[in-house]
Amino acid sequence: MRAVTWQGAKDIRVEKVPDPTIEAPTDILIRVTSTGLCGSDLHLYEVLAPFMEPGDIVGHEPMGVVEAVGSDVRHLDIGDRVVIPFNVSCGHCWMCERSLQSQCETTQNREFGTGASLLGYSKLYGQVPGGQAEYVRVPHGDYGAVKVPNGPVDDRFLFLSDVLPTAWQAVEYAAIPDGGTVLVLGAGPIGDMAARIAMHRGHRTLVADLVPERLRRVAARGAEAIDITATDGATLAEVVRDRTDGRGPDAVIEAVGMEAHGSGGIEVVQKLVGLLPDRISEPLMRKAGTDRLEALLSAFDCVRRGGTVSISGVYGGAADPLPMMQLFDKQLTLRMGQANVRAWTDDILRLLDQDEDVLGVETFATHHLPLEEAPDAYETFQKKQDGAIKIVFRP
Repeated sequence: MRAVTWQGAKDIRVEKVPDPTIEAPTDILIRVTSTGLCGSDLHLYEVLAPFMEPGDIVGHEPMGVVEAVGSDVRHLDIGDRVVIPFNVSCGHCWMCERSLQSQCETTQNREFGTGASLLGYSKLYGQVPGGQAEYVRVPHGDYGAVKVPNGPVDDRFLFLSDVLPTAWQAVEYAAIPDGGTVLVLGAGPIGDMAARIAMHRGHRTLVADLVPERLRRVAARGAEAIDITATDGATLAEVVRDRTDGRGPDAVIEAVGMEAHGSGGIEVVQKLVGLLPDRISEPLMRKAGTDRLEALLSAFDCVRRGGTVSISGVYGGAADPLPMMQLFDKQLTLRMGQANVRAWTDDILRLLDQDEDVLGVETFATHHLPLEEAPDAYETFQKKQDGAIKIVFRP
């Protein structure tokens, strides 16, 4: 089959690889009909290169049609249409029973001290072959795979794999009070969708970014867009407080992570570490302060006293020193983590099953491309070119 493979930093190729097969009784095998390119994939593209190996199949947002099932799979039949969460979780361990599927004890990666395995996401998270491919084996598919109705439009349900539950959890963790205000930092796919969910729930929603196309897009949905490059010398916190009676928003959703702009020195360090041999670079990436914290520090600055910061942006290295005095003095609540996808899918499906496309999922993707265009798509997405906000491959 054809699959998108990692061959080195900024070296993504579509290659012929062996077809996957059923390996465990709880596996399923799907023929992929759509698969997304996620902002988290950009971390593998460059920053997390020390944890990748040439030939790794990437991607963690697939959906498709069931081609084969293991002997323990009871709720699915060949021909069913399914969405695959990016978490690989068992559904029956202590963590899964408490809706913490991203911490699944069956698939935790204890060698690296990380949580549940993820599709297509490096040695840090199990090195499970990913979903940017013609076919994918789904470990624990008996629990993880979400059966969805047959229909002509994949995009109605595709984003159940990652974008929707990640954004949903971000809003849940933000704990925005009734009549409250939320600031979303970053108008990429997660920030954009989090803003849509917050507005659907009736919250006043501000969104800050520096990419004009992204700002126009969220504004068209009803958010108050803030261009952080055009603040007339004021800080973002000053701009936001000016719009919120001098207090600041009740919550901030940080949807940027270590792709943040504004920390050039750290960016150089990340790139240099990525050039070192794995035996040297892996411990450096895990223990050294190599994250770019510009967006996170901005969230702390913007949120009102006693407010909540919900972090959905991915961080990969050990954090630089945090402004603990500010966090303590402002009495902030922080919530964060990989989305527990299966914890939210039933709630989200109730929205997706409505006739009206209330969250605009069917028009959410900006690009639909064949798998062969993946190398160029990664570069375009990283450089924020061609209006690329959400790219979907159609194998």
